[in-house]
Amino acid sequence: MRDVILYEFPLNERIRLFIRLEQLFHQLDHFMQGSSVWDCRAAVAQLIELVSISSRSDLRSEAMQEIDRQTSTLNRMTRLQSGVDHRMLNQAIERLEALNRDLFANPGKLGISVMEDEFFKSVVQRAGMPGGASSFDLPSYHRWLEADPSVRHQQLREWLQPFLPVRASIDTLLNFIRTSAIAVKEDSVAGFYQKTLDHAMPYQLLRVGVPVEAPFFAEISGGKHRFTIRFMDRDINQRPVQTSENVPFYLTCCLF
Repeated sequence: MRDVILYEFPLNERIRLFIRLEQLFHQLDHFMQGSSVWDCRAAVAQLIELVSISSRSDLRSEAMQEIDRQTSTLNRMTRLQSGVDHRMLNQAIERLEALNRDLFANPGKLGISVMEDEFFKSVVQRAGMPGGASSFDLPSYHRWLEADPSVRHQQLREWLQPFLPVRASIDTLLNFIRTSAIAVKEDSVAGFYQKTLDHAMPYQLLRVGVPVEAPFFAEISGGKHRFTIRFMDRDINQRPVQTSENVPFYLTCCLF
């Protein structure tokens, strides 16, 4: 749906964590393509956030638990006799099992080698200060930033290496979830829409597609049993207000 702006709303903490990590990885990809000092500074800032999240959450365990859950779902589907492409199901199961093996093969706290790197730690210690990574604060960092871009990129890749199995897992898991349902066209009434979800179905993610030409944004709230969407009109100089117009949109309730 390239003609819509997608708004996603996770319905549990695990998916919320995965989407935050996905965004960090995408930002890292973007800045690592650049060769300027400023690209490198931005990439390091994203890496610091990634390390911070990994220090607060057991990312490997969260990914492995979701892999196990999705594998069980696919195995149940293989027992169906009709309407199922068993070849594709088996390929998906093999993919998940391979991801699980990669995660299991790297025990210990995720990213510990990065967190124990003295140079990286010195940057982290100053990163919390506004403008704290100036050349007079961290001359060693300044020298590194002025090195050949290939040297900096190699170092960044080494720091990122421990996180790659988790990234591959999150990319696959979120893709399965996002493609588990088909978008349905809905209409809000005076910019308001509410829906009750089946309590027996543990939905994981909502996706709301708003036409690009619509001057509104979707504000989603709620939980796994019921959710509300308000379409807000924002004047640059005013607080956003709910539109009085009926807004057509696409809704996908994802469950895998």
